[in-house]
Amino acid sequence: MKRRQLRGFDLKQINGVNHLIGVDEVGRGAFAGPVVAAAVVVSRDFLESRWAVVKGGRVNDSKVLTAEQRQELWEEFEKLAAQGQIHAHHGAASVTEIEELNILGATKLAMRRALGALYPPEAFEPVRTEPDLFSSLEERKAFHPVVSARILIDGLSLRGFPYPHTAFINGDARSLCIAMASIVAKVQRDRLMVELETRFPGYGFARHKGYGTEDHREAVLRLGKCTEHREAFLRKLLAVRIDPAQMDFLATHD
Repeated sequence: MKRRQLRGFDLKQINGVNHLIGVDEVGRGAFAGPVVAAAVVVSRDFLESRWAVVKGGRVNDSKVLTAEQRQELWEEFEKLAAQGQIHAHHGAASVTEIEELNILGATKLAMRRALGALYPPEAFEPVRTEPDLFSSLEERKAFHPVVSARILIDGLSLRGFPYPHTAFINGDARSLCIAMASIVAKVQRDRLMVELETRFPGYGFARHKGYGTEDHREAVLRLGKCTEHREAFLRKLLAVRIDPAQMDFLATHD
């Protein structure tokens, strides 16, 4: 899907609400390190702004952007956030949590943390309209504010997730706000993996970001695993040799 359509997709999705919240994760398929999710809030005013019209075409699924392009957009997002045009937060689930909850459960946890930094789940619950202690709907809303927003998540619908949402397969290539969330999550996770390289030198975390590349496999065979390796994923890494031609692809894709 062409980039210029991302904004148009969101303009259709925002009908009936004041905001869209795009959510995406990074690191789900890695063999080491946390899974990181991000949530980005945009309004109709933002989608119709000069930035979205002129510069929004540079936004795309983080996997098809270079590190330099992602960094440039990250800096643009910081300016937009400082101006109050967008809001963005990220959340992470650790390797320990991945082992305890499995990767799907940990992904949901990271997404809940990213969304929770913006709104609690109850903010999306419908206001009751039956008679109660309040004499008017306005009083009920004042007591229990409801967010006029639609949450768009990349991938499949999440069963048992506390936030109402709409899921789109390949959403990071369809929706502007999901693509923005994918960039925020990717930049944040890459920074965490660079930090892990300083704590666990020799594995190449800063280079392959924890994905199952050939040099990552060889480093594990040479050094043994560290505490940031996912035990269940590591068995697959050691059992299957990765074609070196896939290294760059695996280092940037989930």
